[in-house]
Amino acid sequence: MIEKKSQLSKLPFDSKQKKQIKNSFEKNSSFCCIQSEGVSNIVLLLDTDKNAAYHRENYRQAGARCCGMCNDASWESVQIANSGSLSDGHLLFAEGMALASYQFLKYKKDAKKDQNSLKSILFDKDSTDKKSISSLANVLEAVYQARDLVNEPLSYLTAPQMAKEFQRMGKEAGFKVTVWNKKRIEKENFQGLLAVNKGSVDPPTFTIMEYKPAKAVNKSPIVLVGKGIVYDTGGLSLKSTANSMDHMKCDMGGAAAVAGAMFAIAKNKLKVHVVALVPATDNRPGLNAYVPGDIVRMRDGLSVEVLNTDAEGRMVLADGLSWAKNYKPELVIDLATLTGAALRTVGPTGIAAMEKDSGKHLDQLRTSGENVYERLFEMPLWREYGEMIKSEIADIRNLGGPFAGAQTAGKFLEHFTDFPWIHLDIAPVAWSYHSEGYRLKNGTGAGVRLLFDFLSNR
Repeated sequence: MIEKKSQLSKLPFDSKQKKQIKNSFEKNSSFCCIQSEGVSNIVLLLDTDKNAAYHRENYRQAGARCCGMCNDASWESVQIANSGSLSDGHLLFAEGMALASYQFLKYKKDAKKDQNSLKSILFDKDSTDKKSISSLANVLEAVYQARDLVNEPLSYLTAPQMAKEFQRMGKEAGFKVTVWNKKRIEKENFQGLLAVNKGSVDPPTFTIMEYKPAKAVNKSPIVLVGKGIVYDTGGLSLKSTANSMDHMKCDMGGAAAVAGAMFAIAKNKLKVHVVALVPATDNRPGLNAYVPGDIVRMRDGLSVEVLNTDAEGRMVLADGLSWAKNYKPELVIDLATLTGAALRTVGPTGIAAMEKDSGKHLDQLRTSGENVYERLFEMPLWREYGEMIKSEIADIRNLGGPFAGAQTAGKFLEHFTDFPWIHLDIAPVAWSYHSEGYRLKNGTGAGVRLLFDFLSNR
């Protein structure tokens, strides 16, 4: 990998080979393949940018392109040599390669036939250390697992099955997992979760994941809350637009993100006390499904008028946020595929973020977003949005009207917080309709790398 043609002199090729590479670059090609002693050498001329986030992302995207070349050529291994300006450029390049090589082949009859050839990514002995490689590998495995969860269909991944997947991940990585059944959920008066679950034949679950290392740097835990709607039909407010239900198995993308983050945190033994909460169910129009016009009395006594049963994510998240109070947390971050309004505002390139009592936490999280290229766009939580969700017959309603849909959803959630809190609406990025570099079609695993970077910097 080089960033300037002048860096060709550093490369271990003879003058004839260097001339071949130079000629290739002058023809506006960004790569050249050189055969040397039975080994194929790809020389990549990387794009540069003064913006640090763009510059780092160029390395990842170059890795994704190279992954395609390797698999097209049926290569099984590749060794990376970095001659660019970024000291960790080889790790960024490997990150892009590995993320681009992900596949979900569980249900393919000829899975072995379709499997990518690339099996291993190697580094020069003196270019990095085993700890950095191991850390990156653990994070990438966490993203893979989050993608797997999102890509699983409801025919397999019901709420109880997702809880079992969390237990498996906890056992593998080393964090504690507690799963509540419906009886315990009823005892704790999680009325938002129970209301959404009324239309389903499968019971709800509430999963508590905790990683508490010795000598943690934080006295009070950081709590993550993930929306766990394993499938969303919209309930009785049935989704009616074309193709609007096709990918609704991704509505637990927030749950996948927090579970993946817990996996990466525990695997890398971060000295941070973290708790993750996942209220989970599917949202269906069957049985005794809750209906528009219903009043739901939440566990903290607040009454909610239901105007749309497709605004179910905020109902279950409210219970998770309410329970988070018990931990007296340093900070709570919720992640949810919550609104189409966030997608329409940000487009499929960023995350809508809102923070209660703006301060240092969102600034730090935004920095992590730039580092991993899961960027945050801050939206306000103005008091006027609270007026938009006032109800005539209850305390609040679960729908704010035609304007500022992402913000009114955030304002709804704010009612259930009395702690430092950040809301991340990951609807724009949790699911991709087409592959772009290492962000492959379908489940993206968005949020895992963001949370890990943020927590590792604690």
